[in-house]
Amino acid sequence: MARISITANTITRTGLILNDYLEGANADGVSFSNNGSNTHIAVKNTSGGTRTITIQTPQTVAGLAVAELSVTVANGATTLIGPFPAATFNQAGGVVYVDFDSATNVTIAALKLT
Repeated sequence: MARISITANTITRTGLILNDYLEGANADGVSFSNNGSNTHIAVKNTSGGTRTITIQTPQTVAGLAVAELSVTVANGATTLIGPFPAATFNQAGGVVYVDFDSATNVTIAALKLT
């Protein structure tokens, strides 16, 4: 299975019901389009244990790799993560890669602020 692309949904003044936009996490990770200033992700974990979410950082500084961002999401929690500065987090094509230590019972939504 390959990495899947998810659409970033816009949060408006009238609101957004998060549960309507959560998608199942993919064992091979997900990607989303990122403008670098107002895109975030929400990760919900109902797995029965903690899950580690890793946001890849393809950049290097002075020949040294920038450490990837790892976030632990507790069981029963929904964690908001971001924003993702493009210079640090964007892959070729302007997308961000998100990986999961396990995708079982984990959902994710990409969100844009207006």
